[in-house]
Amino acid sequence: MKDHSYFKLYKPYGYLSQFVNHQTKRKSKKLLGELNNFPKETMAVGRLDEKSEGLLLLTTDGKFSNYITSSAIEKEYHVMVDGVITPEIISELENGVEISVEGKLYKTKPCQAKILKDTSHIIERFVRDERHGVTSWLSITITEGKFRQVRKMTAKVGLPTLRLVRVRIGDYNLDAMEPGEVIPINY
Repeated sequence: MKDHSYFKLYKPYGYLSQFVNHQTKRKSKKLLGELNNFPKETMAVGRLDEKSEGLLLLTTDGKFSNYITSSAIEKEYHVMVDGVITPEIISELENGVEISVEGKLYKTKPCQAKILKDTSHIIERFVRDERHGVTSWLSITITEGKFRQVRKMTAKVGLPTLRLVRVRIGDYNLDAMEPGEVIPINY
């Protein structure tokens, strides 16, 4: 039986969640393989889009990948939004909102959402000048992962996402990792 490898990575802003770039129009994009010397069959478990950052699990084990991406596992995101989060918006997000998935309307499953007051654990990165309006932070925990789901959810309630950081996948946490840092994990 083959030994598998498992890693947690702080995916930096501006990287694609992949190792090989098959697209000619995006030739200059930064890929995960530039961050570490990973074993040959390593794959990203789920994705974070190029403008998102934070916890990404990597493995050579397809069964682990299927389990982690299943709805049995929570994924928690800390999200900077454009505007002020109200209790009504929290309630709307928690109960599920309609977003577009592959051109069809889809109602997101109920989730956990709360205003995030302490962001000291999030590494500072310039997003925009304060004079362009007030921003606030939100914690959203979902059990599904539709394409750009969290961004679509915040946009639907009138608060476009300015920054998205995944801080937890199941029992795996970003903790005090730095962007680009890779830590082997056990499964």
